[in-house]
Amino acid sequence: MPRKAKPSPRSGKPTGVSPGASHGDSPDVDPLSLTARLRNHFFAGILVTAPAAITFFVAWKFIEFVDKRVAAFIPEQYHMPFSIPGVGLLVMVVLLMGVGAFATGLVGRILVRIGERLLNRMPLIRNIYGALKQILETVLAQQSTAFRQVVLVEYPRRGIWAIAFITGVTEGEVQNLTAQECVNVFLPTTPNPTSGFLLFVPRQDMIVLDMSVEEGIKMVISGGIVTPPDRRPEEVRRVPLVDTTPDTDPGPGHKRVAVARDKSEGHATDDDANGRATA
Repeated sequence: MPRKAKPSPRSGKPTGVSPGASHGDSPDVDPLSLTARLRNHFFAGILVTAPAAITFFVAWKFIEFVDKRVAAFIPEQYHMPFSIPGVGLLVMVVLLMGVGAFATGLVGRILVRIGERLLNRMPLIRNIYGALKQILETVLAQQSTAFRQVVLVEYPRRGIWAIAFITGVTEGEVQNLTAQECVNVFLPTTPNPTSGFLLFVPRQDMIVLDMSVEEGIKMVISGGIVTPPDRRPEEVRRVPLVDTTPDTDPGPGHKRVAVARDKSEGHATDDDANGRATA
C-alpha cells in the first residue's frame, strides 16, 4: 500500500512523495476558468475590431454610393480609364462649396429668395421644404450653441432623472402661456436617440451637465453602460446638487434643494414651499 504524503511543517507542501510522481503530471487547470478566459479574449477582440470594421464598411459603402451617383452626371469621354475611390465624394464637396459661394453672393441671394417664394406657393412642397430648412438651419448654425448642452430633467416624475439635450429657448405662444422662462428640451429614447419627446422645461428645473453632446449620446445609445467620467473638482463632487424627494409638499419650514445650479457662482439654490427657486 503506498505511503501517504505528509505536509511539511514549514512549507506546507507534501513530503515523502516518490520522485517519479512529479514526472508526467500536469497542474490542475479549471476548465471553467479557461473557458471564461477564452470568452473574455473573444469579446475583447470584438470590442477592438468591430467599431473600426463597421466604420470602415459604412464609409466605404457611402463613398461607393456617392461615386456612382456623381459618375452618372459626368459624360463618358471624361471618365478615367481606372476607378479611384473618393473622386465622386471630392467632386460633390467642391460642387457644394461652389453652390454655397454663389448663394451667399448678391445674385445668389436674389435667386434663392425667388425660388423660396415659388416653393412656398405649393401646398405640400412648402411644408416639407420649410421643415427641412428649419432643421438644417438649427443643426448647421455655427453661432447657436444651445443644442450642444446636455441637461438632466426630472422625467417622468419627480425623483427620476433623465438625460436630455437643449434645442433652443421657448418662444411664442408656449412661452407666453407659462409663468416661468422655459427651454426647449429634446428627451431621446434608448437605444435610438433619433426618436424622443419635446419638453418645455422651466430653466430652474434642470441641471446643465459638463459632459459633451457626444458623451451624452453615447450614454443614451449604450443604455448607461458607457458613462463619462466626472471632470468636476473633487470638492464640488462632494456637494449634493439635488435632493430626490417625492412629489409632495415638504410642509412649512422645510426646503428642498433646487434642481438648478448657478455654474458661474458655484452654489446651489433652494426651493420655497411653492417649488420656486430662490437664492
